[in-house]
Amino acid sequence: MPLRIDHHLRPQRLVPHIHRLFDKSAEKILSIEKHWNPSKGTPVFTVKGKYTTRGWTEWTQGFQFGSAVLQFEVSGENRFRELARSKTVEWMATHVSHIGVHDHGFNNVSTYGNLLRLMGEGRIPFNPSEQHFYELALKVSGAVQAARWTQIEGDGGFVYSFNGPHSLFIDTMRSMRSLAIAHRLGHVLMGERDERISLLSRLIKHAEATAKHGVYYGNGRDIYDVRGRTAHESLFNVNDGSYRCPNSQQGYSPFSTWTRGLAWAVLGFSEQLEFLDTVSDGELNGICESRSTASLAKNGGKKAREIVSIPANADAVRNGFLKAATATADFYIENSCADGVPMWDTGAANLNRLGDYLKKPSDPYNAWEPVDSSAAAIAAQGLIRLGHYLASRRDTKNGDRYRQAGLTVANTLLNEPYVSANPKHQGLILHSVYHRPNGWDWIAPGQKVPNGESSMWGDYHARELSLMILREAKGEPYLTFFSGIGGR
Repeated sequence: MPLRIDHHLRPQRLVPHIHRLFDKSAEKILSIEKHWNPSKGTPVFTVKGKYTTRGWTEWTQGFQFGSAVLQFEVSGENRFRELARSKTVEWMATHVSHIGVHDHGFNNVSTYGNLLRLMGEGRIPFNPSEQHFYELALKVSGAVQAARWTQIEGDGGFVYSFNGPHSLFIDTMRSMRSLAIAHRLGHVLMGERDERISLLSRLIKHAEATAKHGVYYGNGRDIYDVRGRTAHESLFNVNDGSYRCPNSQQGYSPFSTWTRGLAWAVLGFSEQLEFLDTVSDGELNGICESRSTASLAKNGGKKAREIVSIPANADAVRNGFLKAATATADFYIENSCADGVPMWDTGAANLNRLGDYLKKPSDPYNAWEPVDSSAAAIAAQGLIRLGHYLASRRDTKNGDRYRQAGLTVANTLLNEPYVSANPKHQGLILHSVYHRPNGWDWIAPGQKVPNGESSMWGDYHARELSLMILREAKGEPYLTFFSGIGGR
């Protein structure tokens, strides 16, 4: 097991490091706010310690303003709450109605969702007009995201990426938060002739398509089929809905594993397991029954299960999510360095030059391939959530293993060389990678690979991870993306 799990690490031990992180976080947020020119677009990643913009869509603005919400929650400083509120009103409306991206769970849940959560938890004063404003934004966001839909063989489908209707991204599992919250608020997507389309049903279908095509289980699907590895992109023939092949936009190849995509899967499936715990068996069974009926009608009365694998009941739905979560979590643990930080891709060309790199702590200053701290920040939260979920089902052994693995990764990120101690550096967590194949990441003089820089998503998820651990250490209610929101 390459990741050396500290089985004795407790959240309380991390509290001083977390407070140190948020002290530095305040400096970073205020520096970006002071120096960033909004006409340039959205800050994405740092170059020479200063945030810059470069990307294919505006997918990081929610992390920018969502970070201020998390900073307020930890520090209690109202200036961060007001910053988050005012900037959300000023800049986020176009993200709510954005029909061209798969990023609603990133942008809108991190802003409107976090603000509504704080109100629901009683951490900010209740204001009915403000509550309705946040709820309406989240309802619309969930429906707009769910409308970006490709139907595939049988009764399946997925929310397609910005590449187009043929493209299923592994990242989009985390955008299912937008569908979950909108459903929790009682919303539906209205289709042609006033068809009421269940957002929960689309969430489940998307997750199943991702689990089936984006996650491998060691069943001989191809000669690169290793249990738990993921494909960044799954391609489909939109004419007949058939699956064609894996692909990769940001990884080394379709047949290796881009570790940030892997991390999105670990976290996405794990937190959706927590959400499904709030959905009754009766509601899940009703969705399964309606899907079987629809498939039966579509296929001329033949038995639906002979045509396509359709979950028979609520337990099957949850078990499918759990299968994907545990497979990807195990792969992450086995393919990270000893301290829990992974290389950017498990098949990158020069990994062989690093020797037994998985048996040693990560080295962001190595000469051959970059690490990706942002993948670690995302995966650590997923590991803790998966551990919590299993422990709640009395699977103490596996629950403890995943939880302690997540805490071990968090402990690494909260210390040097990953925390940015330089007040002139606008990033919070160092050694993040954005797009290695495109060569977008800054390589400093004297270095051969990207290191020393930060990303908006890496910084945000480090804050979110730290808040989650801090709440547990203080004995506060367990943090979920839907805490204090709705309830049906």
